[in-house]
Amino acid sequence: MKQPKRRIGFRAFIYLVTFVVIVYVVVFMNTPYIVYRPGSASEVAPMIQVENADPPEQGAFMMTTVSASYANVALLVVSMFNSYAEIVAKETRLGDRTEQEYAAEQVYYMSSSQSFAVQAAYKAANVPYEEVTDYLYVFSVPETGNKDQFRPGDRIVAVAGEKVTDAEALAKLLSSRAIGDRVDVKLQRDGKEISEQVKLVEVRDKENSPARPGLGISIGAVQKVVPEEEGHGISFVDTEVGGPSAGLMFTMEIYNRLTPGDLTKGYRVAGTGTMDAGGNVGAIGGVKHKIVAADREEADIFFVPLKNVDEAKARADQICTKMKLVPVATLDEALKYMEELPVKP
Repeated sequence: MKQPKRRIGFRAFIYLVTFVVIVYVVVFMNTPYIVYRPGSASEVAPMIQVENADPPEQGAFMMTTVSASYANVALLVVSMFNSYAEIVAKETRLGDRTEQEYAAEQVYYMSSSQSFAVQAAYKAANVPYEEVTDYLYVFSVPETGNKDQFRPGDRIVAVAGEKVTDAEALAKLLSSRAIGDRVDVKLQRDGKEISEQVKLVEVRDKENSPARPGLGISIGAVQKVVPEEEGHGISFVDTEVGGPSAGLMFTMEIYNRLTPGDLTKGYRVAGTGTMDAGGNVGAIGGVKHKIVAADREEADIFFVPLKNVDEAKARADQICTKMKLVPVATLDEALKYMEELPVKP
């Protein structure tokens, strides 16, 4: 007996709805987890422009990254069978920040690491320099702030027609106004300049300090390092990578371009580690993933911060890499190691 067409149509509809729900759950629905995996090992030379740079190097300095993905169900299942994948709770990464605030914070850290790298390289190469504040950067917008006017990652170009590059200058500019007043704020967002009318809100520097008018946002100042003499200027292209862990490799590349000779000696040199203005190398996260990324790009040497040595060595032994792991605590130690190396045959 043939089934009625209405019943067949109803079943087809149920199957279609079930299929759509399954696809949504597996592909589009977020989970409360992040998956970390080996990222890339990229040459830093194309990312940095140095005026009157020394001739090109025969080898390469490479920054290493970790791939971090907010997991859907499909990625979560696949990662369970990937020995190089690490699944962690999203809250361990974000804390009380939104994904947008975290991303903006990582961009700020990258900008800071570039400034520190320039300072450390200038010091090592004996190039006099000065620090200047470049612009104010928006980290986050609290619930009591102006959420409709600002987004994490905005650059503040001008307030009330005046350029402001540090928090003190901004507070002084707004001190003559009252809470509830509106001011014109020019912002740079996604490469475009926009203008917003912003209502000043009540802000306090500390819990018990007097209230004053403010924009209702969390901001940080981005520094720019300028050589005192012309001809040694340094600039960066957009790396599309966040965080401070490329500091050491940026510094070594800049130093190599500022000074005579080829510090790479023909080797492919990868590594990781934060850098401060004094040339100190700091610990980072995810070194076990960066070891794998560097090995895939056939690095000869991997510079690793002292505090990350045990984790790095464990992963290096696991993958049987031929890379030479070199623990360093300072830029001077890394430079000395390279200077004492024979030229690669």
